[in-house]
Amino acid sequence: MSDTVDEAGLLDDLSSSDIQTSQKLKVYPTFESMGLKKEILQGIYAYGFRKPSSIQQRSIMPIIEGNDVIAQAQSGTGKTATYSIALLQMLRCKSKETQAIILSPTRELATQIQKVVQSLGDFLSVQCHACIGGTNAALDIKKLQAGQQVVSGTPGRVLDMIKRTKLRTRAVKLLILDEADEMLQHGFKNQIYGVYRYLPTEVQVAVISATLPEEVIEMTSKFMADPVRILVQRDELSLEGIKQYYVPVEKEHWKFEALCDVYDKILVKQAIIFCNSKKKVDWLTKNMRDAGFAVSCMHSDVKQKERSAIMKEFRSGVSRVLITTDIWARGIDVQQVSHVINYDLPINKEQYLHRIGRSGRFGRQGVAINFVRTEDKPHMRSIEKHYAIRIEELPDIEA
Repeated sequence: MSDTVDEAGLLDDLSSSDIQTSQKLKVYPTFESMGLKKEILQGIYAYGFRKPSSIQQRSIMPIIEGNDVIAQAQSGTGKTATYSIALLQMLRCKSKETQAIILSPTRELATQIQKVVQSLGDFLSVQCHACIGGTNAALDIKKLQAGQQVVSGTPGRVLDMIKRTKLRTRAVKLLILDEADEMLQHGFKNQIYGVYRYLPTEVQVAVISATLPEEVIEMTSKFMADPVRILVQRDELSLEGIKQYYVPVEKEHWKFEALCDVYDKILVKQAIIFCNSKKKVDWLTKNMRDAGFAVSCMHSDVKQKERSAIMKEFRSGVSRVLITTDIWARGIDVQQVSHVINYDLPINKEQYLHRIGRSGRFGRQGVAINFVRTEDKPHMRSIEKHYAIRIEELPDIEA
């Protein structure tokens, strides 16, 4: 079968090391060629997909065939749909027992994943519950007792429900770790291992992310058996559809004026502005509002009910500018985001990819603008080197 190129042109030049682990993988150019249930095909086309992206061509079937899988691909290429389609194909739809658990690092991402699974599985009448912190545990218990074939959640709440025996794991055959590097590197490791210990010994594991450093891949050896590795080189993750610029500012307190100037001169459909701290988010939000800009803000201290309302407003376009921490850098998909602004450069180079990937989703054009103090220049150069990219200075724009 020929290795056809998807619309985004991604993943079609695997490195020699990747070919060694992936060369036996069959490439499926259409969803029909995968032998999926007709109800899943209906869900796929109703969702808006017409042809599988490159990661979908390579990864859906290895999961369906029962392999442990480590899959890495560029942001916006349909990774959530990849494992959602696979798990839907594997479900025993007549059973109401939980058969798949998806763990992700943020409540918003877990909820988004739930909606993708429900949409793709609509014609199968699949039950999928978002089991997340910051919500009423009694509601979780009620939903789980009613029967949920798929649970998408954050590690802490999922582990809590398992320990309370409200989430029964005897029928779970697939565990998915989404944005796995974020979870394994930051505080969730023990909770993930805790969940894993309650699962059947033969459980299948899929690890998914846009970035998987080698040390993270090594960690997965504790709960994966001879996984199929579908990886791409770092420079293939450079997000070619996103124009990347920087605005030089000598000092920190010059950033705000520069931001207002940029926002006045650039036509923005929707934008996400990233800061490195919750305190900075609150400060910038207040100052933007005082200057007459309508903005929303979100970070981990914002209560769940308010976070859900902010998400709804931003997705619907009622809110056009969201100021946030890296809580929004992972996996959240709002198609109409045209600009990402790094008010602060991310401390972690890997996080740069995830932040700017909020624009340019699935082949669309996007713009990333970075505010760079004189002392930040070496860090920006290290980001350029890391991704083999060039970040140009933002040209003057007439108002």
